[in-house]
Amino acid sequence: MERSSKPHRLILPLGMRVLVNVIKDGDRTDAGLYLPAGAKEAQDEALYGEVIEVARDRPTTDDVAENVSGVPLGARVLFRKDAGVRVPWDERLRLLDVKDVLATVEELTDDDAH
Repeated sequence: MERSSKPHRLILPLGMRVLVNVIKDGDRTDAGLYLPAGAKEAQDEALYGEVIEVARDRPTTDDVAENVSGVPLGARVLFRKDAGVRVPWDERLRLLDVKDVLATVEELTDDDAH
């Protein structure tokens, strides 16, 4: 009996694009109230995510190719919630033009802020 395995898909952004994994915020308000699924995101103007792949100087899977996107791999970013293209087989992934990245975000601890 043959096993049918789900194909593994590798997305390599072309042009000035990055692949972002959208980080879902908790379903609570700042006051601690629970919200229905998706209610908080519906009110937000921007989404938060982590860059998991970047445009490279040549489409290849080796780590030697240079990042040409201008956005560091692994960076946390803010982008408009209507920006980019959703990946059809994974709703957490979004392919963004670099121009749609509004900002990179650094997470600081209380010790870092002083």
